[in-house]
Amino acid sequence: MENASKALLMAAGVLMGILIISLAVFLFVTFGATSAESHKQIEQSRIDEFNSQFLKYQGKDDLTIYNVITVANSATSNNEYYELPKVTSIINNDNYPDYYIQVILKNDNYNNIRIEGAYGSSPSVSYEELIDKDVQKINNTQNYLQTYTCKVSVSNTTKRVYKVIFIQK
Repeated sequence: MENASKALLMAAGVLMGILIISLAVFLFVTFGATSAESHKQIEQSRIDEFNSQFLKYQGKDDLTIYNVITVANSATSNNEYYELPKVTSIINNDNYPDYYIQVILKNDNYNNIRIEGAYGSSPSVSYEELIDKDVQKINNTQNYLQTYTCKVSVSNTTKRVYKVIFIQK
């Protein structure tokens, strides 16, 4: 009888140990999933905040060359921050490199020109030249700055802006 009661106590101890270990594993998995979800939300909010500095121009019809230069400076800062190599041509897909942002201008003076600077290089055309050409139009043909519309492309892979195109109206 004594052996049977000792066996029952041992079995109860083993079951309690298994319950405690199971509870610990359950809590570890639950807290790990919560932590991963929080990390995803923080990362998504960072991407949204980053994209907002470019997306706020999309769809507006009253953008001027000064807005174009502001966006080009933001793109240049991004490219320098990530120390990205100079891209020599316009990127038509969202594969190279993941964080590179290019700003393209299409107007009477330039058909399809990249105007952002890249790490270790200067912009394809100087900002002063862009402003001068727009100001010359005021003096020659019209009484207002040329306006632009903006189209922003977001990468399917990184969910970040990779191309901003300004088109003359």
